[in-house]
Amino acid sequence: QVQLVESGGGLVQAGGSLRLSCAASGRTFSSDAMGWFRQAPGKEREFVAAISWSGVYTPYADSVKGRFTISRDNARNTMYLQMTSLKPEDTAVYYCAATSRGGAILTRTYEYDYWGQGTQVTVSS
Repeated sequence: QVQLVESGGGLVQAGGSLRLSCAASGRTFSSDAMGWFRQAPGKEREFVAAISWSGVYTPYADSVKGRFTISRDNARNTMYLQMTSLKPEDTAVYYCAATSRGGAILTRTYEYDYWGQGTQVTVSS
């Protein structure tokens, strides 16, 4: 059974940092691209960041560029999202996702085959 499990969410003050993790099991994701998305109440799920299987290609949403860093450890089947300088508008449920499709741009939800259950990130002002 393929599973993606997010962890590391929580409550943090504006300006603080959090590190999210996404642990994959059930298959090897080392050749898959992976990504982070988020969904705030009443809003659509939006792209945050993604990373190719090699780690070379790492697109970011403009709203998080320069503040968030995506990385992965293929030996551990784990992906990370280091979030710094957090803002109240970063409050959302954060989801990790994986795709084995070649040629994907990685910024669109429909490109992904596997999804985690999400972890809540709340940034207080």
